[in-house]
Amino acid sequence: MASETTLAQGLRATDARAQYDAACKRLLSEKIILAHIMKSCLEEYRDCDVNEIAEKYIEGQPQVGEVPVLPDESGTMIHGLDTEDKSLTEGTVTYDIRFYAIAPSSGEHIRLIINAEAQGNFYPGYSLLTRGIYYCSRMISSQYGMEFTDSHYEKIKKVYSIWICMNPPKNRENTITRYRMTEECLVGSAKELVQHYDLLSVIMVCLGNPDSGNYDGILKLLGTLLSPSTSVQEKQQILLEDFDIPMKDILDEEVSAMCNLSQAVEERGFHKGIQQGIQQGTEETILAAIQSLMETMHWSVDQSMAALKIPESQREKYLKLLQRA
Repeated sequence: MASETTLAQGLRATDARAQYDAACKRLLSEKIILAHIMKSCLEEYRDCDVNEIAEKYIEGQPQVGEVPVLPDESGTMIHGLDTEDKSLTEGTVTYDIRFYAIAPSSGEHIRLIINAEAQGNFYPGYSLLTRGIYYCSRMISSQYGMEFTDSHYEKIKKVYSIWICMNPPKNRENTITRYRMTEECLVGSAKELVQHYDLLSVIMVCLGNPDSGNYDGILKLLGTLLSPSTSVQEKQQILLEDFDIPMKDILDEEVSAMCNLSQAVEERGFHKGIQQGIQQGTEETILAAIQSLMETMHWSVDQSMAALKIPESQREKYLKLLQRA
């Protein structure tokens, strides 16, 4: 049988990566998962029960791959995963998950988006934070003609852009950081109502190693859920025992799909000539295997070495080799 070309191998790996990303986003669009994220990251929901958030405050059903949102047209707006926000003058932006929620205290609508970005590089030529601010700005500007018209700026809805970063740098691992507008008096002591300027926030949720500090709460939940190296059975146990989340049919299906896809990409890495090198134990080929998984799946170094079952005693050596590569 003829061996696959590099292009064919790349296409197969890319397809697996796309399926893996889609499974991640479908998992994050589950209401109970969104509810945990909202309770941990958004001050409006901090005192709410997660089941109450899921059943009462998330409007409708976050959807996957639905109809684009067209700000330049009057009419209804559709919210869902991979939802495009198009404007004749501003170009196209694609959101991973987009939905409405109700603020518990006021009953007002809040527009939220969650971007699940499996970034191989936390700084992909620009700051993810700056991109998050841009997304928030687009969400506010696109409200004109739908949420408000003329000069009724008091009707603008608050927006959030929440980024789940699966491969942050070490100094960012297991951290949650919020960026928002605040009031600063330069002269005198004037005071404005907070709701007049607190209209956009970017929240960076950076996942990390289970052995690092702060690995609990939402960081443990998302780290477990999205881990490429944790088995389905382990995920089921942690979700149920630590977070009281039963693995219902849809959730179980997506978790299984992610684990299977992780295994598929790992196996494809071997088929690309890596298998022989792993068996022979050559440093160069093992290093290439790690780099291949990092580039193909956008996994961290630790996740890639775990998937390749590199012994703990050898991992420090490959970390140093990667730094020199």
